[in-house]
Amino acid sequence: MSVLVYTESEKGTFKKGAFEVASYAKAVATQLGTTVTAVAINANDASELGNYGVDKVLMVSNSQLESFNAKGYAAVIKQAAEKEDAGVIIVSSSANSKYLAPLVAVGLQAGYATNVIEAPSSTSPFTVKRTAFTNKAFEMTQINTDTKIIGVSNNAFGLVESGSSATAEDFSPSIPDLGMQIQSVDKVTDKVTIADADIVVSGGRGLKGPENWGMIEELADVLGAATACSKPVSDLGWRPHSEHVGQTGKPVASNLYIAIGISGAIQHLAGINASKVKVVINTDAEAPFFKAADYGVIGDAFEVVPQLIEKLKAFKAQQ
Repeated sequence: MSVLVYTESEKGTFKKGAFEVASYAKAVATQLGTTVTAVAINANDASELGNYGVDKVLMVSNSQLESFNAKGYAAVIKQAAEKEDAGVIIVSSSANSKYLAPLVAVGLQAGYATNVIEAPSSTSPFTVKRTAFTNKAFEMTQINTDTKIIGVSNNAFGLVESGSSATAEDFSPSIPDLGMQIQSVDKVTDKVTIADADIVVSGGRGLKGPENWGMIEELADVLGAATACSKPVSDLGWRPHSEHVGQTGKPVASNLYIAIGISGAIQHLAGINASKVKVVINTDAEAPFFKAADYGVIGDAFEVVPQLIEKLKAFKAQQ
């Protein structure tokens, strides 16, 4: 009985989250005294996964699955779990995995724990630590079903290299009628995405208008970060809704979150609370964000951010 892990890829290349869930799966497999099998759909190279503890990769190549479809992907994972007699299935906390994991759980009559942040504290009974109440608390969850599905929170476990190697095996599961056909997908290709970012630079109404967004993008470029915004900014049309982070937007679990000109409404804080280090730059010393932030700068963003950019550029030039 192996531990099965679904490793996400895009255009044939594994996402960073794939290596994190592989690292997590290796930790679970070590506790259980078993091996790790990965499922890779339309990925180009399986060898990278071996560096993070995967022993075998089931390589699925199917033109019907070029674009994500929860029903189709869930069918692949279910059949892979049955083939490998997997008692534990590991997925990420990406939007795609959150769509497909419940379908896999129903198909396998499995228990599904989301937002898991640590390796199991016990395997008998199987107990994991997860966040609750929009990351304001932790709870220990016991999974009693024979098959268990774990959704690992982004950037919670980290990447752990094991220096091993993985063997690749072709896998051709049956694909159900998907019920829909995607004609085309347009994506930004030259920027870091919020979901994969270690650092996120976010702006709010304090920037006064879309014409001032250049300094947000410049700071993000220097840091290799993704750009984001508060809900009012996307509602005003200054930035696309795809950059809106918060409870009603995209959740953020970055290692560093920099909020510029954002007051810190409770809905925004709920969506970024899982970030490890939060920095706020705001002229209003009474802004709610300062109570949630690890570091705060009381000052005018139009003065602070350009100086920060120059200091960072100078620091990088010395490296």
